[in-house]
Amino acid sequence: MSKSNEERAFPIQNPHKIRHKSQVPEPVYMKAYEVYSHVFGPQPAIIEGTCRGGLEVNELIAFLYAASFPQEEWRQRVDLALSGGGV
Repeated sequence: MSKSNEERAFPIQNPHKIRHKSQVPEPVYMKAYEVYSHVFGPQPAIIEGTCRGGLEVNELIAFLYAASFPQEEWRQRVDLALSGGGV
């Protein structure tokens, strides 16, 4: 795959000190961001790369978990997942 055809990757904050950057493909990140925006409001800096180095791993998991439910449940599902009770 040529460089111009590669998907954009977004950084993920990893609490474990590892030698390589943690990243996810754009479609995965954007699905998580869709839920984030619905729950907390849009924060363009998170996708522009100028805010805190991306989502944390636990946030990514919580938002993707919530995305599997109807949109009206997203807030509840994110809260549940981030509290450790949903995933």
